[in-house]
Amino acid sequence: MTTAALAPEHLTRRVSPVAAVRHTATLAWRNLVQIKHNPMELVDLSIQPIMFVLLFAYVFGPSMTGSVQAYLPVVIPGIIAQNALFAGMSTGFGLNSDLTKGVYDRFRSLPIARSAPLAGRIIADTVKQAWSMFILLAVGFLIGFRIHTNPVAVVGAFLLLLAFAVLFSWTSVFIAMKVNEPEKVQIFGFVVIFPLSFLSTAFIKSTRGIPDWLAWVIRNNPVTQLVEAMRGLLLGGPVMQHAVVALAWGLGITLVFAPLSLRAFKRRA
Repeated sequence: MTTAALAPEHLTRRVSPVAAVRHTATLAWRNLVQIKHNPMELVDLSIQPIMFVLLFAYVFGPSMTGSVQAYLPVVIPGIIAQNALFAGMSTGFGLNSDLTKGVYDRFRSLPIARSAPLAGRIIADTVKQAWSMFILLAVGFLIGFRIHTNPVAVVGAFLLLLAFAVLFSWTSVFIAMKVNEPEKVQIFGFVVIFPLSFLSTAFIKSTRGIPDWLAWVIRNNPVTQLVEAMRGLLLGGPVMQHAVVALAWGLGITLVFAPLSLRAFKRRA
């Protein structure tokens, strides 16, 4: 009798959808409990957003709008959107770190869904992004920011932010599959996220006084659309058009980078 004949039959079967969901949830939980063993990750999720709020509000607020209180409705939604994009970079950083350390080689030896490690990482990072948004709103509230809509709109703001962050995170996933060091994923974040966030209305009230060509770039920036939708949901104002355009940008990014990322993941993992 050959060795092949003794191989367990279940190892050759495809994983059922229910089992795949269970595997994904297990690996998502694994990524979340790592915070307990790596407290510095909690610092990135909590302290950094707080520093951004305080620095922007108290340094730029008086010069931009005349007072901190007048600037908070501008800057809080903007920093929330910017922070979500940077948090999405952590997805790529974590994936690349697991790949380079051989963690995914161990996953491949287990009878689990091949998509579970990738999906679990994305879900865990989405939970972390929700935490960061909560911290930002809490700090903003302590220094004078107030929400002028209702709980349903606030929940909508959370859902919109998380949806866009998940869609946009496929860019960092693709980069993570292509580079050989986690630090290179961070370099991508600085090169892409900073221009996207600062060439938007995240930290300004309008494009008045800005050259026409640059104002056009700012108005058509996906981050601008996300920020304006967040302001509408938290403070009141137009929401639907901005939200639809932001999600359309996110969907377009996903349609391009998700297939490329999955193909690269299969080749590398």
